[in-house]
Amino acid sequence: MKKLLKNIAQAYRKVITSLKDFYTYKVSTVFDKITHVLTHNFIIRREGLTLTLFSFLKINVTRKRREAFYGIMFIMLWIIGFLIFTLYPMFYSLYLSFNEAYYSLETGVETTFIGFTNYLNVFRSQSLLPLFGTYIGKMVIAVPLIVVFSILIAVLINNPIKLKGVWRTIFFLPVIISTGPVIVELNNQNATSIPALEDSSVITYISENLGPWLANPIEAILTSMLLILWYAGIPILIFLAGLQKIDGSIYEAASIDGASPWDRFWKITLPSIKPLISVSVIYIVVSMSLFVEPDGILDLARLHMLVGAPDSNFWFGYGYSAAIAWVYFLLMVVIMGIFILVLSARRRERN
Repeated sequence: MKKLLKNIAQAYRKVITSLKDFYTYKVSTVFDKITHVLTHNFIIRREGLTLTLFSFLKINVTRKRREAFYGIMFIMLWIIGFLIFTLYPMFYSLYLSFNEAYYSLETGVETTFIGFTNYLNVFRSQSLLPLFGTYIGKMVIAVPLIVVFSILIAVLINNPIKLKGVWRTIFFLPVIISTGPVIVELNNQNATSIPALEDSSVITYISENLGPWLANPIEAILTSMLLILWYAGIPILIFLAGLQKIDGSIYEAASIDGASPWDRFWKITLPSIKPLISVSVIYIVVSMSLFVEPDGILDLARLHMLVGAPDSNFWFGYGYSAAIAWVYFLLMVVIMGIFILVLSARRRERN
């Protein structure tokens, strides 16, 4: 038995040795020749730490540049996907927004340049302007509400309580539900609203005593309060991660100096998570803007592209739909910029 095992071991070593020799004398030499050809040609030539391109452009291959090159290579697949599936469609939609575009089965999308006519028609449309006003008012009211709610829940979960992981999961579950068709069905069945608010006279009082530009956003928020609070899942996790990075000795020192919990929140907690508020605001604005509501801006843009504009006085089609999307996008960027400017504004010290 021992002799058999010894023979097997010797045969194994011979196979490994022959494979190593084959790689060293056959495969390795081929790779070396390929590497030499790739690094010594009329386009690129490498000599030591100097890289020459087209015989006149010399680049010193430093460690920092080599690491940067490897990093770019790692994300090259994402860059290619971004250029093909994001950047190109964006510029193409921008091009369509300045054209009268329609689809033909024979020639595809046919375009005729009309300048800013589509954008002018967007601002002239009597059906779009109220939707834009409702969108602005909803963002102005809903974003601070979600941020405050997220901070409060994150502070409560950060305390030493039992089943902390369960509470995180509970507040994160709506994020998973709201990204699928489940939320559409819940919205159709009015399961995203609070019946107590709908049955009360608050909504009737607001609609009768306030103007439509202010009443419509408030009414939209009150009738979909649960849906709005569902957007707090990701911000809660963001704030919770920031709170866990705060050193507990700072709170202990503040308590010894006589600071109350309210003072510790305003002087320690809030300044520590202030950079995260901007990140949360961007996420909330983008998430709420991309949610396709029935008879909303995105839904109306889709109808203009597929069916045709309900307002027959203005042109409808791909160009008009792209113009709506770009106005909506610019409005979203402006809203995010205003929130970030407000958050980054520093209080002037009183003399």
